[in-house]
Parts: sequence; C-alpha cells; structure tokens
Amino acid sequence: QAQLVESGGGSVQVGGSLRLACAASEYPLSTKAMGWFRQAPGKEREGVAHINIGGEITKYASSVKGRFTISRDNAKNTLYLQMNSLKQEDTAMYYCAADIRVMSPLSEAAYLYWGRGTQVIVSS
Repeated sequence: QAQLVESGGGSVQVGGSLRLACAASEYPLSTKAMGWFRQAPGKEREGVAHINIGGEITKYASSVKGRFTISRDNAKNTLYLQMNSLKQEDTAMYYCAADIRVMSPLSEAAYLYWGRGTQVIVSS
C-alpha cells in the first residue's frame, strides 16, 4: 500500500521536458521533508533532489543541477519535479520519498515513506 503516489512520467525525446508530481493520500506533506530518487536498470538508486518542509532549502545531485527543479505546494499536498533538457541518461524509474526529518538529504536511507515510482524514458 503506497502512501505516496507519483505521476507525470512517460516517454520524451532528448532535450524535452517532463513534470513529475507526488501526492500523499492519507497524510499532509506539510510536515515532511521530501526527496526525489531514481533508479536505472543495473544501477543503484540515487538521490536526485531534496526540499525541506517550508520549501526554502533545496539540494540537487550534480548530474541534474541547472536542469531539474524541485518544488512543493503544501496547500495542494503535492511535490513536483520539473525536468528540462532531458538526456538519455535520465531514463529511470523515479520515486518520491518523505520523512519527518532527514539527516542526509540525498540518501535513500534517510527516508521512511516511498511511492511506487513513475517511469521516465528519454530517447532520440
């Protein structure tokens, strides 16, 4: 039973854009720090982006800096990941995660709650 639900994934051409969303159905995200992670076949899951509860502080993996933007709308109980200038290497299953406190923003071990993921495929 997923407590978080991702949406917005799909197939896009290199250089295109996608916006992912993550919503919680059973509790407010306004009390949670949030993160986006991804995992490609044969690779370990990696942290992509993090945002604090109030949205004032964000962190990004070096591979996506300048291309991805994490944001949140607590009134809508939704987390977003805007992905621009997509590359083939961005192809992966993307997951959102949450926790009441996060000690290491881009570490999967720091988060207790996870969604089931949404697939992103970038091709030429």
